[in-house]
Amino acid sequence: MLNEPKNRISEKALTVWKIRGMIQTGIFLLLSIVAIVLIFLFDWPKWIIPILAILFIIDGYYSIFFAPKLQWRRWRYEVREQEIELQHGLFVVTKTLIPMIRVQHVDMEQGPILKKYGLATISISTAATTHAIPALEEEEAENVRQIISQLARVDEEDV
Repeated sequence: MLNEPKNRISEKALTVWKIRGMIQTGIFLLLSIVAIVLIFLFDWPKWIIPILAILFIIDGYYSIFFAPKLQWRRWRYEVREQEIELQHGLFVVTKTLIPMIRVQHVDMEQGPILKKYGLATISISTAATTHAIPALEEEEAENVRQIISQLARVDEEDV
């Protein structure tokens, strides 16, 4: 791709997204166990059980091993004087330009898993929607937040 944004998110995002995938797979496993119990209690067709097992394996591989790597490779961002460019997506790559003049406020968020790995997410709010840059190192996240805040303030003064 031409002119890709130059900054990547932290490589620790891989670990965080794999943990998220494990949690998602664990929930799928619990729901599958409940479904299997219901199959035996109500004498439903037994062919559903191998389908659930296959779906469990596919979901586990996809959400723990495949998606995090591809997601990390695609996520890029760049803060420029006039705009913020974001690029992300697994199969469909989305490129977003946020004009600095549209930025209303910038938030920095940390959940418990992000905090454990020293990461934070930056949320950029405009009048229409909110965009996020996930899994930045805490110091980098604070720098990005400050830079966007200063550039947005300068653009507001120009209006």
